[in-house]
Amino acid sequence: MGDPNVLEMVQEEERRASREERFFEVNEQDLNSRESSFLISEEPRSAKRYNLFLRRRLMFKKDEQSKDSIFFRDGIRQIDFVLSYVDDIKKEAELKAERRKEFEQNLRKTGLELEIEDKMNSEDGKTYFVKIHAPWEVLVTYAEVLGIKMPIKESDIPRADKTPFSCMLGPLKLPRNVKHPHAEYFTAQFTRHRQELFLIEDESSFFPSSSRNRIVYYILSRCPFGIEDGKKRFGIERLLNSHTYSSAFPLHDGQYWKPSEPPNPVNERYTLCQNWARFSYFYKEQPFNLIRDYYGEKIGIYFVFLGFYTEMLLFAAIVGLACFIYGLLSMHDNSSSTEICDPEIGGQIIMCPLCDVMCDYWRLNSTCWASKFSHLFDNESTVFFAIFMGIWVTLFLEFWKQRQARLEYEWDLVDFEEEQQQLQLRPEFEAMCTHRKVNAVTKEVEPYLPLCSRIPWYFLSGATVTLWMSLVIACMVAVIVYRLSVFATFASFMESEASLKHVRSFLTPQITTSLTGSCLNFIVILILNFFYERISAWITKMEIPRTHQEYESSLTLKMFLFQFVNFYSSCFYVAFFKGKFVGYPGKYTYLFNVWRSEECDPGGCLVELTTQLTIIMTGKQVFGNIKEAIYPLVLNWWRRRKARTNSEKLYSRWEQDHDLETFGSLGLFYEYLETVIQFGFVTLFVASFPLAPLLALLNNIIEIRVDAWKLTTQYRRPVAAKAHSIGVWQDILYGMAVLSVATNAFIVAFTSDMIPRLVYYYAYSKNAIQPMKGYVNNSLSIFLIADFPNHTVPSEKRDFTTCRYRDYRNPPDHEEKYFHNMQYWHVLAAKMTFIIIMEHVVFLMKFLLAWMIPDVPKDVVERIKREKLMTVKILHDFELNKLKENLRMNSSDFAKHLIIQENKVQLAKSAT
Repeated sequence: MGDPNVLEMVQEEERRASREERFFEVNEQDLNSRESSFLISEEPRSAKRYNLFLRRRLMFKKDEQSKDSIFFRDGIRQIDFVLSYVDDIKKEAELKAERRKEFEQNLRKTGLELEIEDKMNSEDGKTYFVKIHAPWEVLVTYAEVLGIKMPIKESDIPRADKTPFSCMLGPLKLPRNVKHPHAEYFTAQFTRHRQELFLIEDESSFFPSSSRNRIVYYILSRCPFGIEDGKKRFGIERLLNSHTYSSAFPLHDGQYWKPSEPPNPVNERYTLCQNWARFSYFYKEQPFNLIRDYYGEKIGIYFVFLGFYTEMLLFAAIVGLACFIYGLLSMHDNSSSTEICDPEIGGQIIMCPLCDVMCDYWRLNSTCWASKFSHLFDNESTVFFAIFMGIWVTLFLEFWKQRQARLEYEWDLVDFEEEQQQLQLRPEFEAMCTHRKVNAVTKEVEPYLPLCSRIPWYFLSGATVTLWMSLVIACMVAVIVYRLSVFATFASFMESEASLKHVRSFLTPQITTSLTGSCLNFIVILILNFFYERISAWITKMEIPRTHQEYESSLTLKMFLFQFVNFYSSCFYVAFFKGKFVGYPGKYTYLFNVWRSEECDPGGCLVELTTQLTIIMTGKQVFGNIKEAIYPLVLNWWRRRKARTNSEKLYSRWEQDHDLETFGSLGLFYEYLETVIQFGFVTLFVASFPLAPLLALLNNIIEIRVDAWKLTTQYRRPVAAKAHSIGVWQDILYGMAVLSVATNAFIVAFTSDMIPRLVYYYAYSKNAIQPMKGYVNNSLSIFLIADFPNHTVPSEKRDFTTCRYRDYRNPPDHEEKYFHNMQYWHVLAAKMTFIIIMEHVVFLMKFLLAWMIPDVPKDVVERIKREKLMTVKILHDFELNKLKENLRMNSSDFAKHLIIQENKVQLAKSAT
């Protein structure tokens, strides 16, 4: 102790002794379990402080050598969960400290082991960390409570990995040790009293880390922290909401850029990053079993669904691309666009103005490029593709049911729903309920909330959703008013005397207005969506749902109804309302008696619907991917930059995870919602845009790797949760699949120009050699310019006597002038007939396919039966052997008892 450097360090440690006293008192139990040289209870104060210093130095060096350690300081007990908090200087500081003290004491009473890291050891110098370890007894107790299934025997059923084209798909496959990190086992629900039955080689690794953090979170969510206002308060979520703790999360098992070193376990995070989160592996299959082992079944099944959906999109994208190529190749041979572009035909047709006063007359050939572009998506292949997508969506949903059934078997989720999801109550529900009622299933008394207490919140919830959907409609009307208002401005700039002599550019007033209106509509969609997300989550919480499943179902319904109206309302307007109630020159329909209703292009509204769909769908996908990738990256960089103020201190594993972004309990919900909204774009309006499946396919290929990258590198590890299916989203997909048949039939009938062309071809064409010749002139009616009212006639006078407009009406010299002619009724009858026939054909094929394809594959049924049989046999043999052993022991004890009694008798006789 004569060394001046040592003395200086001792003095420094003495100055810190008062600050560290609390730290070592809290961890006294952990420290007492160390080497005997660390025992300090019998030493004088000076020697005690010196040993405190030595201990501190030894511990610091040990931590420094294992910067990425996921263990307590003893290097044995694994960290299963981490809580963090900072000292509060406000009025509630004492209350929060008391809550934490009570909470941590109750955690210890449940059997959990805690170790606290003082803020002096933290990188930022102000954050405390509470490390939690679940010992074996706690794990086995709650594994039985949660019904976790564990292996009892290695399965003798071979894996079903071989496919008819497995040799060709070799480059797409992952290494076997990554795809199947563990062997397959027969499993049974874990029971403490049957521990000998299970394949327990090492207690520290028997339960996977996902099961361990799920068990700890289950305890945290139900652990009480005091009584306030006469009510028992409990649950980590309440403590997080009140900022008593700043965060609660399970640890990642290592760094994502390097494998772990002993004694840490195998770094599954690194394996996932290398084989799943790399963009260069976009063509590879996903390691679903590894995802499930690391993140839990709920996240795992989302990636299985997203991967399956992407695979099925490949077939739809190929057919859609083929239809687009057909339209591209036949574009110049299209008789309608040829007539429109012909200076002798379309160039001689004078069209009526598209707005009052400000708009001038214009020649039909000014829409030449628009008519050619329209043919790309409005041709003979449109009907075929609409019918194909109706069949495709049926196959997708039926095959997904099979994939889901196979997944339930492989991941031991066959009996999960009734055992777990329906019976486990939300901690918030338990805390809010003052009534008790016997559960009809469990026959146990549990919290109960009367319906009368929920009705006001249900009314508020319904009113809120209705109000916001009405707001969406109002915003859509505002965008329509914008387009009507600025159309005249665009027309005044773009219409001129030259428009009556030359063909204009591709940017006509209609297309320009449509483009700007679609962009404005997309911005409004994003703004409304931002606010509604927060309101819907608050309303759902106030409804006090009983279980987590009820909470997610309620939130899903609210969010989907709003997003459905938000994203699709403008597309429905263009597809089914725009141009349908315009009226005719001299008797136009006006919106609010001010703005004249919008008209479609002479080639129909399909071009505008395609434009609207492309901008919203592409914009949403690009914005979503940028937000998902850039937002957490920038946020984490800024958080680490603020935290790393003391670079000489240890930047521990828990601190590194603490500085990552939180995935949140609703993170997966928004991923599903994004995918389902995209599914709507692909199915509901696909007849107008056959490239929609291709855009969705490209987006999903990127989406999978973006989601994998952000989960693996940018987010804290989510708490593992179980799920046996995609839940209520599956019902939503079925509803959208049925609706898509009707919408595509109506798009082909009323939005495209297919049916009028067919009617002309078969009923009104007079040219046997070129049946479609004269169709454009036939589809335009004649209006006498003298019949224009004064308030609608163009400001500049022209020497034309008539102009043309798109409709089937009688000419001015007819006795019933401007009334619909017979061809109009023929076309309308043909449209309704087509809708009925298409819907019946597609629905018949859908029901036939659904009947032919079983929900559960035959081999899966056989595997489930085999596993149940083997499980029953193994349990029977175990109980039988245990009974025999007990009988043998009892027989041995009885024989010993007889010998003792006989000896006593002999002794008594000899004594007599």
